[in-house]
Amino acid sequence: MTTRGFTWHDGERTIRFGRGVAAEAVQALGGPGFLLLTTPRAAAQLLPVADAAAGVHHVPGGGVPTLAADALAWARTAGGDGRVVALGGGRVVDVAKAVAAALGGGARAMAIPTTLSGAEMTRGHRHAEGVDEATARVRCAVIVCDPALAASQPVPELAASALNALGHAVEAPCTVAANPVSTLAAHDAARRLVGAFGDAEPDRDELALGALLAGYTIDSAGFGLHHVLSQTLVRLGLAAHGQSNAIMLPHTIPALARRVPEAHAALTIALGEEPAGAAARICALTGATRLRDLGVTADDLDACADTAAARPQLDATPPPAGRDEVRAVYQTAW
Repeated sequence: MTTRGFTWHDGERTIRFGRGVAAEAVQALGGPGFLLLTTPRAAAQLLPVADAAAGVHHVPGGGVPTLAADALAWARTAGGDGRVVALGGGRVVDVAKAVAAALGGGARAMAIPTTLSGAEMTRGHRHAEGVDEATARVRCAVIVCDPALAASQPVPELAASALNALGHAVEAPCTVAANPVSTLAAHDAARRLVGAFGDAEPDRDELALGALLAGYTIDSAGFGLHHVLSQTLVRLGLAAHGQSNAIMLPHTIPALARRVPEAHAALTIALGEEPAGAAARICALTGATRLRDLGVTADDLDACADTAAARPQLDATPPPAGRDEVRAVYQTAW
């Protein structure tokens, strides 16, 4: 199916969604003169945006705090008019948000996503190295989400990115900050993300919209157990973001279900099947279904458990998981 495009004015931000809206990206962003953070692959997909930028900085692989510090140093001398535009996946978007937060003075982050990370919809990001943790975090002021870009990855990477988004939709109704609006959006997002894999070729329009809505839900309700365990794998350098979420989700869902059975039951009804089973089916498309497939060792699981169990965000899905439970969930995924 073709998902209808729309413009969504949500508080201080504007979201432009639809097939073909990337062609209007420069206008939607406010015209030329912005600073562009991107990657060579992403820039090649949308050359008019790169051409309209006052400066272009390529964001390599790595951790957001270090990458954001490098991008911030560049931005302070590159000119521009205070707009910091991300054209890329979640890492690039988080770096742009961190740069805008550190610049202050009316600087605004904007995004054109090329994956299903949902980072463009959240204020959650790590600060650049050297930036005071008390500095206010930012959301993107303008988002241009074109399914031709946001869902452009090959199927294995697309499936992993979709499960990252599904993790948002699964976990948001289980947190202490869950609310009726975010839960409604979560259920709709989950239906779209799972249903998009019903045929041989995924429905990329549905995936893009599902990921956008899932990002909204996690921004509203926050995250807990699933994201802590997945993020820990990434921070310890054991897995990429999409991979970690894809492999962990079928195993974190039962832990969330034990905590909030009514939320799990409602999501099961919304999907028409067990969420963990749906996640496992999509995970099979990624090419790696166990942590050991990524080279994670049993010793690595102990380090992950130690690190994850110390994260205060576990309080958001009470009772907070202790070290033994965290280690057991990692073991089931290994």
